[in-house]
Amino acid sequence: MTSVLVLIAKPGSNAIKENVVTALQQAGANDMRWLAKGDALEIAQFPNMQNQIAILREHEIDANVIAKTNRRKKLLIADMDSTMIHQECIDELGIVAGVGKKISDITQRAMRGELDFEGALTERVGLLQGLSEKVIADLLQKKITYMEGGKTLLATMRANGAYAALVSGGFTAFTSHVADKLGFDEHHANTLMIENGKLSGRVQLPILGKDAKVAQLNRISTARGITAADAIAVGDGANDVPMLKAAGLGVALHAKPNVQVAVDVKINHGDLTALLYLQGYSRDEFVEH
Repeated sequence: MTSVLVLIAKPGSNAIKENVVTALQQAGANDMRWLAKGDALEIAQFPNMQNQIAILREHEIDANVIAKTNRRKKLLIADMDSTMIHQECIDELGIVAGVGKKISDITQRAMRGELDFEGALTERVGLLQGLSEKVIADLLQKKITYMEGGKTLLATMRANGAYAALVSGGFTAFTSHVADKLGFDEHHANTLMIENGKLSGRVQLPILGKDAKVAQLNRISTARGITAADAIAVGDGANDVPMLKAAGLGVALHAKPNVQVAVDVKINHGDLTALLYLQGYSRDEFVEH
């Protein structure tokens, strides 16, 4: 077959138990390879895939069909908020500014694709006018936490010759720190405008939105002498969908419902190391940070 079925569970959960494997075999699955015992399994022959997927719905296991050709990617392009970090940075700024609920509501609607991203960003940034820029450094130190598996994903791909870019609809004040912390080669985001040490309530134009994410994917691919087919992209929001579709392998990570409908490959139980399993890396090939 030209594809493999990759099963991924939450790391350490051991959710892919022997009874699950037996049930899959009885449904026709064959030629299996453990990528991580109990946590990640690759199946080369799956003639009755729908029967096998039905079995997996009873367990907390992600199941995705991945093409064998050009499987290990040469470029990682990732969203930041709720993808490489747990938080939405603009929501955290809103909490400090006392408009957290209003900003969070707009963020959720924008990420579900109910609002124009550029307009929603402009409106939210306007609500932050007058906030001290010192708040950003404080949030980076005390509030921002990293998605599990991120450093291992970056370290492993880069050790195998891949290039990594963080491309966010968020802000450079955050991406610069996150990119450095995780080991990205470059980062791109929007710039908050500062006046007299305070947020002006405006963002520098042009705004980096969904089209700009695709443009960065294409620009970086061309600069690296590869194509978008050589890239793996990961994100969770509506503004990530075009980028996920343009990449050779686009992964919706713990994504909003409309994103899961739009994108074929979905990870809802695994962490960022799932992107390594999807590319055929086994656990013993991981490079720890």
